[in-house]
Amino acid sequence: MLSVFRRFIRSKFGAFTALIFLAIIAAAFIMGDITSGKFGSSIGSGETVAKAGGSKLTMAEFQDRVQRVFENARRSNPGLQIGDFLAQGGGAQVYDQLVASMTLKEYAGDQKVHISKRLVDAQIAQIPAFQDAAGNFSQENFRQLLLRERITEQALRDDIGREILERQMLAPLGLGVKLSDSMVLPYASLLLEARQGTIAVIPASAFKDIAEPTDAQLGDFYKKNAARYTIPEQRRIRYAVIDVERFAQAAQPTDAEIATYYNQNKAAYAARESRDFEQLILPTEAGAKAIADQVKGGKSLAAAAQDAGLAVSELKDQSRQGLAATASAAIANAGFAAKQGELVGPLRGSLGWALLRVTAVKSTPARTLDAVKGEIVATLRTQKEKRLLNDFTGKIEDQVANGGSFEEVVKDNGLKLETTPFLISSGKQVEDAAYQLPADVQPLLAPVFAMSQDDDAQLIPIAADKRYALAAPGDIQAAAPPPLAKVKALVAMQYKLAQGNEKAKALAEQIRAKVAKGVKLDDAVAAAGIALPKPQVVGGRRADILRDGQRPPAEIAMLFAMAPNSVKTLPAGQDRGYFVVQLNGIKRGDAGSDKALLNQVRDQLSDVVGQEYGQQFERAVEKELGVKRNPNAVAGVQRALATANNGGQ
Repeated sequence: MLSVFRRFIRSKFGAFTALIFLAIIAAAFIMGDITSGKFGSSIGSGETVAKAGGSKLTMAEFQDRVQRVFENARRSNPGLQIGDFLAQGGGAQVYDQLVASMTLKEYAGDQKVHISKRLVDAQIAQIPAFQDAAGNFSQENFRQLLLRERITEQALRDDIGREILERQMLAPLGLGVKLSDSMVLPYASLLLEARQGTIAVIPASAFKDIAEPTDAQLGDFYKKNAARYTIPEQRRIRYAVIDVERFAQAAQPTDAEIATYYNQNKAAYAARESRDFEQLILPTEAGAKAIADQVKGGKSLAAAAQDAGLAVSELKDQSRQGLAATASAAIANAGFAAKQGELVGPLRGSLGWALLRVTAVKSTPARTLDAVKGEIVATLRTQKEKRLLNDFTGKIEDQVANGGSFEEVVKDNGLKLETTPFLISSGKQVEDAAYQLPADVQPLLAPVFAMSQDDDAQLIPIAADKRYALAAPGDIQAAAPPPLAKVKALVAMQYKLAQGNEKAKALAEQIRAKVAKGVKLDDAVAAAGIALPKPQVVGGRRADILRDGQRPPAEIAMLFAMAPNSVKTLPAGQDRGYFVVQLNGIKRGDAGSDKALLNQVRDQLSDVVGQEYGQQFERAVEKELGVKRNPNAVAGVQRALATANNGGQ
């Protein structure tokens, strides 16, 4: 149960990165057919890295999936590097997810569990990215997105089928989890626990006696810390814009087209009458007649209805056809035959006996062709522009799909080729901080930085149905540190800061040792021999410090991981110095009387326990099927991807 509690604390307050990885894996989970292979100590692209029953996962497929997940992660975090992604466990998480999915699919097949095509179709139709502005499934959006992501329709369908299968098999395992108060109380009480401590900071910058580094020292420091100064991958973006204005002249409607549209939509331009009504519906004819007699005697329909304990409803802007559809043709005909202010009925309707009073009559005269010509022209021009744009972009996509190069397609279609300077994935230029990214280029950044240099050009929407760009990466500069001469002043400053950080570490340890022997932290800091900030007293309840999932500073969080009356040191990070943290006191919490908190924690723990049931089920299925994993798989793909994404360096 301790592992469950650790995951509970992390899920609410800590493991944001892990959750991001899981979401990315779910979104990018597009795995093709699995081919065969054999385990080996040296893993090649065709080697099998996992096997479940008759299904196998190859090194090539595993590597491709990790690369896809990384590219999706980089779209959300453009500065993410492959080394950081792998260091945070991205490769291992993808491997576990792939093996679990393959295992459950194999197990489902053994149990005769299958996902129908109609169920997959329904899931695809609900994906927002495939819907148009009205929320309906768009085949055009579907086609363009698959093309942009380099995913086949069958691969997407296979993936969604696996996702549905996993949901159907694992979700029921967590249903009905109900934890007792005795199990929940200790964890809820921890949130109410309050701690107080004293924190002293020893800044690296407090040490003023650091000598200027020699060239040899500076070179050695720069070499050891090259990753700190590495410039992210830079790319030129080649693009050609296709604007709907290109078709303005060709889209101008002719007089014949305008006349045809008018004649096809004459009903919309014909004279029409709409009315407002007060309506009262009663269950019996006698009751309706009694109300009608009161109205004829001088009462308003609303007052007569109120005296009977009823209320009228208002029908606004009703057409004859609309009223007939909601009531009946007889009621609609009577209502439109009456004058303003007159009472109609009682008449038999679908819900009972209806009384209607005409409260307003609005007449709209017929509109001639000359009167509506302007709006018809605008409508037809928009329709034709959209059709011409779709035809033109479709032709370009076909040319690219048939092997046309970027340059050939641009030239053949009379487009203007433009190329940006070298940019990093955020759109900034390393050499020119004042560079302003063109508005047309902003939507191209994520797709182009996700492409390989030999990928086909992609058609990317800038403004849907109005403006597109055919784009492809140009020259690519791999991530690398700049020459030392360019950043020498910065490196020298950080060298001195690193030296100060080492001194801060030593001094922090001296102060910690003194405090551990009974010296007050304030006194130990004052006797340090250099000017240091005065220690600060901090504290609070765990729930308040971790409110809304916010991550507190590391030195504050440490207070809640320390033994009573203990003192520890903690690096500030980035060579900025060290903290000395002393825990002064703990006030235990008791959530026994806080039912709301108990229920909140119970819900969260129940979710975690349900997920653990699912994980245990997956492990049990793996054991039953005799799933084999290659222990070198993750390390192998990490080496391959680190090399590939750093230009083979």
